[in-house]
Amino acid sequence: MSPDLELALGLAELADSLSLPRFRATDLVVERKPDLSPVTDADRTVERALRERLATERPEDAIAGEEEGLADAGASGRRWILDPIDGTRNFSRGIPVWATLIALEEGGAMSLGVVSAPTLRHRWWAERGGGAWRDGKPIRVSAVETLADAAVSCSYPSDLARVGPHVWHPRGFADFWQSMLVAEGSLDACVDSRLELWDYAALGVIVEEAGGRATRIDNGPLVPREQVVCSNGLLHDELRALLAET
Repeated sequence: MSPDLELALGLAELADSLSLPRFRATDLVVERKPDLSPVTDADRTVERALRERLATERPEDAIAGEEEGLADAGASGRRWILDPIDGTRNFSRGIPVWATLIALEEGGAMSLGVVSAPTLRHRWWAERGGGAWRDGKPIRVSAVETLADAAVSCSYPSDLARVGPHVWHPRGFADFWQSMLVAEGSLDACVDSRLELWDYAALGVIVEEAGGRATRIDNGPLVPREQVVCSNGLLHDELRALLAET
């Protein structure tokens, strides 16, 4: 485990210590951002704490986060990418499917990712070349080869309606969880919504290090505001072709 991964896991511990006490708190403050998405006092508190820790531990690195904005690579050419609470709608309504996402970008590519979901009591992580892990145990994508035998989750109802008739077990889990279920082999693929950088940065590393693939529908690399397709790799192209049909 590299010092950067150790730091990222420490950041996850810090985030959990701040977010858990605010989950289902009677005085939780929920506001709306200009794009009408919700933000809570926990989102802001967690991101601020992670930024402060990184400023101390990695002062040469840049930081990009959902609540305080983007930044180009710092003097080091590296950038930490933070989503303090992925699944804020769930968090604000007392639904226990939410997580803190942490990634490190080096040379334009994600080198590590951590997903910490304290209410689910799970933490996933991966580092390039080091495999993927959940709670200290290695994980691997499934070996299902065809959509007809596959369990597939879609964020958008329209995608679920299109994919559902062609798969064995259609579901709609959404957010970080469906990608982690792909990484650990419980799902065979998932189709996400149009994501921002902090939404997908950590997920792609973990899925790929678990042996899977994470791309856009057109098979290009992940970029902001495009849909993300994660799979075990074996049925990736079959699923992309289905989604690309008009």
